[in-house]
Amino acid sequence: MAKKQPVDEVNLDGSGVPTIAWERVRERLEEDAGISPTHWLATVRPDGRPHVMPVWTVWVDGAFSFVAGATTRTRKNLAHNAHCVITVASTGLDLVVEGEARRVSDETRLQRIADAYAAQGWHPTVRKSVFSADDEVPGGGPPPYDVYEVVPVTVVGLGTDEPYGATRWRF
Repeated sequence: MAKKQPVDEVNLDGSGVPTIAWERVRERLEEDAGISPTHWLATVRPDGRPHVMPVWTVWVDGAFSFVAGATTRTRKNLAHNAHCVITVASTGLDLVVEGEARRVSDETRLQRIADAYAAQGWHPTVRKSVFSADDEVPGGGPPPYDVYEVVPVTVVGLGTDEPYGATRWRF
């Protein structure tokens, strides 16, 4: 998957602080490898109410990936409405990432995502377009797991260290 570049950038900070460089955001995501201590996934229930859960994501080739078991509210919500938001608290930078969760079924892509999880200590195996594992992933319910990928459509970055700032990017 090619790394997308923003097509639009807006400074949301009203105090005169310059925009946050997209390169800083991309580097932070790649350095963290998607293992920031706090990732939250917001989905929408069929009746329109929000649903938010912590998820273990990995950042692979410009997209967040995560898993959901068959009985989870997350999976049920995504089957009804793929729009979602992932929020990230990272060193010096908080992010809000909007996109659509797409189920990954390509076995080569699934293996790349499994390898990213394995580098973080969880070792799923790819079987028949899903992940299987001996141990449950936090928040994912029991295996087998569907794997989802969220390519950013809109990202808002909020600087939490000098020089602070707030910027929105659209892709």
